[in-house]
Amino acid sequence: MKTPLTASSATDCNDQLLMFQDLGRRKVLADFSGGTLSSDGGVLLLRQVDANLGMTQSLAQCFYDHRNQVFVDHSVAELLAQRIYGLALGYEDLNDHERLRLDPLVATACNKVDPLGEQRFNPAHRGVALAGASTLNRLELSNDKATRAHKLQHDPAKIAACLLQMGARCLPKGARELVVDLDAMGHRLHGMQEGRHFNAYYDDYCYLPLYAFVGDFPLWAQLRTAQHEAAHEIVAALRKRCPKARIIVRGDSGFGREEIMAWCESQWELYYCLGLAKNSVLIEKLGPALAQARARHCLSGAASTRQFTQFMYRTHN
Repeated sequence: MKTPLTASSATDCNDQLLMFQDLGRRKVLADFSGGTLSSDGGVLLLRQVDANLGMTQSLAQCFYDHRNQVFVDHSVAELLAQRIYGLALGYEDLNDHERLRLDPLVATACNKVDPLGEQRFNPAHRGVALAGASTLNRLELSNDKATRAHKLQHDPAKIAACLLQMGARCLPKGARELVVDLDAMGHRLHGMQEGRHFNAYYDDYCYLPLYAFVGDFPLWAQLRTAQHEAAHEIVAALRKRCPKARIIVRGDSGFGREEIMAWCESQWELYYCLGLAKNSVLIEKLGPALAQARARHCLSGAASTRQFTQFMYRTHN
């Protein structure tokens, strides 16, 4: 007779240890036996992904560290890892790190060889392995403030090039054609966020981040305020990764600007397909094609109909 399972019945639990990437001479494993607990075990997986991609190490090369290294407890790479891992774990605010800095698991993920902070230079800081919110704040604001406390300047151009290069690594080197889809999406703001701007299209205050996709690969995401034009130069990174590929840039009417089209025309082997905002002249020229599209739609009963035509068009100078 089969014994039914109850709440107090013994079950077959998997007691096998989970092994993660080593931290120097230390072994990193999960044994579920209690002790010092953390609710952010996924940070170890982030650490392994970062080790394979080399993201934080590459970004650290875009910073200039003017601190006296004798008194430094946290390297630029460790500070970046702490901030980026925190964002990935859902801790968006800097003040979240006042508690995260006490987590030895997060310290392990940031490659702290002393994850309990027992060997810190300043005795007052011992027992706390990671940086506090104020230190991370100076990392983010060192380019905007010239004080003796802000000594971690970064190069925005290098960071952009680094992120573009990492995004392009997802693409096959032997690709023969790359279609870059550009899109800008308005995100309405609720409050007095820094850099907010009124956008007439969305009829509200918002940010207008830019997204660039190549097929299913998200190549670029850039948070910008809403008064910026929807344009960003990524062709150089694509040519470096896929030198034999034909590149086609696509975008809606938000990208139909003279500056963008002139730049595309000046590039070698670069094709583009950009939308144009409708006006009375375009509607008049498209009259016959629109009539044919309506007729085809009525006869076919399809949900949508596409009609192609071509003509010469230019705006008045």
